[in-house]
Amino acid sequence: MAATILQVKVKPRARVSGLAQAADGTWVATLKAPPVDGKANTELVGLVAQKFQCPKTAVTIKAGASGRTKLVMVEESS
Repeated sequence: MAATILQVKVKPRARVSGLAQAADGTWVATLKAPPVDGKANTELVGLVAQKFQCPKTAVTIKAGASGRTKLVMVEESS
């Protein structure tokens, strides 16, 4: 089972939610949810799962759970 590690910069409290790749290879996630009680992290996991067409259980925040820059692992089933 292969895994992909993404570096994601999170911008909470945005008007619309979205996930896009920047020119330098990092990802930028705009989230409607505030960074309170893990709501932004939950929304981020859902966005990444939707973008990579995998279940939410295949997406894990490996580092930076309380910061704006996070390392997110996406497990790809073969």
